Amino acid sequence: MDSPNQPVRSGPSAWAKRLGVIGVLGVVALLSGCSKEHWEVGFLPPESKGATSHTDHYIHLWNGGWIAALIVGFVTWGLLLWCVVAYRRRKHERGLPVQLAYNMPVEILYTVVPIILVIGFFFETVKAVENTSYDDTPGEVVVEVVGKQWAWDFNYITEDAYYSSVQVNLDGTEKAGEKVPVLYLPSNTDLEIQLRSRDVIHSFWVPAFLEKRDMIPGRTSSLHFQALKEGEYIGKCAELCGEFHSEMLFDVKVVSMDEYKAYTDSLREEGNTGRLGPEYDRTDWYKNPHEGGDDE
Repeated sequence: MDSPNQPVRSGPSAWAKRLGVIGVLGVVALLSGCSKEHWEVGFLPPESKGATSHTDHYIHLWNGGWIAALIVGFVTWGLLLWCVVAYRRRKHERGLPVQLAYNMPVEILYTVVPIILVIGFFFETVKAVENTSYDDTPGEVVVEVVGKQWAWDFNYITEDAYYSSVQVNLDGTEKAGEKVPVLYLPSNTDLEIQLRSRDVIHSFWVPAFLEKRDMIPGRTSSLHFQALKEGEYIGKCAELCGEFHSEMLFDVKVVSMDEYKAYTDSLREEGNTGRLGPEYDRTDWYKNPHEGGDDE
């Protein structure tokens, strides 16, 4: 017989309740620092909402994906934990628990639900891709962005003007410039951003635009979209491209068409008329083994 002075030990259910309370408090503490804006964009950059004609498509696909994944995860882990607790072997029990071969309704449920989820995610992905990656709306304004170690050139083709920043030399006589290049874009205008590289592989990335494109030497890729929100955004190279890769930054200023025209006019007044072509490319380090040369 237990002594009345003997402390009562907490059973498994008491520990489970404590752990549950601790878990809930931890989740509440973690999420309390998240603003409404963070929730709306699924913890993507808050400024991405409505930034371009593409961002809302990306946000919709992203939010739908992680919400579905969370629901499936909670249900799956909940069932697993419930089975572990409800069907655990008690102290007085011996041998194996009752073995069940299958349960047809459950088997059908576990087969049909994933198929429905995959089909739904497939069609939502196709719709998002058609409205973003396959967007080939002709650009009213065409801008060529050229990546180079470790800076950027901007050819404002429609306005017949250009901006150039420092390109380093392989002998070390030039280093990355201290001034961050600025790419000007007019708001609410169909844009075509042509991307190419002068030397090695770079990657054009504006986090707020939710767009990233690799820039391969010898190839030109393009983005078609509208910049909807005026403001200043951060851009960077997202592909390791050498010693000063971390300094290969740029800013994007989305301005009114009048301000955009005034800026490109100022470039022409400074003598930056025309377009920087491939004459500054530095691809002599690369030799295609399938081009030129005599057979041995």
